[in-house]
Amino acid sequence: MIWKDRVAVVTGGGGTLCSEIAIDLASKGMKVVLIGRTASKLEATAEKIAKINGVCRIESGDVNDEPAMQAIADKVAADWGPCRILVNGAGGNNINALTTNTAFDPREIAADKPADMRGFFDLDMDLFKSVLNTNTIGTVIPCRVFGKQMAAAGGGAILNFASMNTYRPLSRIPAYAMSKAAIANFTQWLAAYFAPAKIRVNAVAPGFFVNERSIKYLRTPDGGLSPRGQNVMHHTPMERFGEAKELLGCVEWLLDDDKAAFVTGITVPVDGGFLSSTGV
Repeated sequence: MIWKDRVAVVTGGGGTLCSEIAIDLASKGMKVVLIGRTASKLEATAEKIAKINGVCRIESGDVNDEPAMQAIADKVAADWGPCRILVNGAGGNNINALTTNTAFDPREIAADKPADMRGFFDLDMDLFKSVLNTNTIGTVIPCRVFGKQMAAAGGGAILNFASMNTYRPLSRIPAYAMSKAAIANFTQWLAAYFAPAKIRVNAVAPGFFVNERSIKYLRTPDGGLSPRGQNVMHHTPMERFGEAKELLGCVEWLLDDDKAAFVTGITVPVDGGFLSSTGV
């Protein structure tokens, strides 16, 4: 594939995983557009790209805001040409959309329910919907906006972000699990829809990679494993967390119009064997 000077858009470009992807794309000669809500995080990625003499630009915006995404797309197309690669990495969870218990506890509907207990019946539905919107609509909108440019230009490749939750609804995080299951289904639907436009659509499903959000519940303050982290290790045959750079080979393959020319509509786990092991 000819990577040089192609325009690649990376949403969530300041995150642990997508910053590495953005840097890698820039190292291959692509012009990278970093999109995210926190400019300081994008700037950190841009600085790393500058150190390798790569080309990038920062565009702050919310992926749930279609007019804002359209404005960014129009500006980028006017300056650099149409987007040909889209990485939908923006997303996340909210700690207040998590339950504190892993299964129903009669105390959660009792009059004297513990103050620190948050069961399914206590979840804030506004926050629940926010997680769903960020991870689903926040993928759909960039696909609409930048996918239209690809269709007009004769093709492209889209990479969505799924999760282990796509395959198994992990305990305590119903909104996130629900949204990531939707991503795999949407990826298949869009792959079939976009095939006549010569746009391939695939997804990657990272296993447990430690970032600033997950480190809070996978590790202890002294760097050890929390009980949840220990449970993850018990189900991970490779017995370690993933490193961001270990996503790059899979991502490059899925985005390469030559090496993956006949690949569309799939979701690839990169998980250290997590899905292969029941822990028994």
